[in-house]
Amino acid sequence: MRKKWILLILSVALISGGVWFSSTSIYQLTKGYLMFKFGPEKTFTENNEKVQATENTKKSEKTEKLLYEVRPKIGEQMGELRIPKLDAVLPIYHGTNEDELEKGVGHFADSVLPGEKDNSVLSGHRDTVFRKLGEVGKGDLLVVETTAGTFTYKVRKVRIVDKDDRSVIVSMPRATLTVSTCYPFTFVGAAPDRYVLVAYLIKSDKK
Repeated sequence: MRKKWILLILSVALISGGVWFSSTSIYQLTKGYLMFKFGPEKTFTENNEKVQATENTKKSEKTEKLLYEVRPKIGEQMGELRIPKLDAVLPIYHGTNEDELEKGVGHFADSVLPGEKDNSVLSGHRDTVFRKLGEVGKGDLLVVETTAGTFTYKVRKVRIVDKDDRSVIVSMPRATLTVSTCYPFTFVGAAPDRYVLVAYLIKSDKK
């Protein structure tokens, strides 16, 4: 009788162990299968999303770069600057050498073109095109028309800086138009400072 009880206990123990082992194995197998089945899919989806985001960024950059299909050459007229406050329309030439500045407003060749993101820099002589620039200040509009469209900027800052101050041509995080001329306006001889208007793009009418 005692022997039968011992055999019964051993049988129950073996059956219980088998059930535990089987359930554990099934869990591990199921977990492994689900990881195999869905893990790569999730990774693939995430990779697709990353690739799509990168492609969208590239497309956006490409669209911005194509704002001008043809870049102007040095000495070439590239547009006009309208200053409503002064009722003035001034020609813009690509380059800031004396040849360009004698004819109108010069566009600093190493800066972006009007309408593009970053800092587009214009300059002119205080005794010719920019004789009355001192009357233009914060809140006034500057309108640039080029082959790419019409771009309206609003003056946000007026600065007086030294003639050697390079901050006028630094990169900007947004579409900016910087316009400068010699200062003081009534100074006799080579003026020591620059009168600077910093304007942000508020409207783009692209062609």
